[in-house]
Amino acid sequence: MNTVLTQELNRFNGLLYAVINSLKDIKKAIKGEVLLNPSLESALFYMLDGKVPVMWMAKSYPSLKPLAGYIKDLKERLEFFKTW
Repeated sequence: MNTVLTQELNRFNGLLYAVINSLKDIKKAIKGEVLLNPSLESALFYMLDGKVPVMWMAKSYPSLKPLAGYIKDLKERLEFFKTW
């Protein structure tokens, strides 16, 4: 059980790293502090369409939910791991 939990936590840490860094970089790009590269531009357009960006799904668990449902589900999963 400990091995599986450790693997899942490592997977979620990678996902959270991707989500947080991409959102920070998009924010900087909107302000004009950094260039908007193609992967960030793609992520931005996906979010504007209410879809989960491809760069997040590469590190994520399988999900067909739209962005709002995905974020809600992600928060619930993280809350579950806090109880362990």
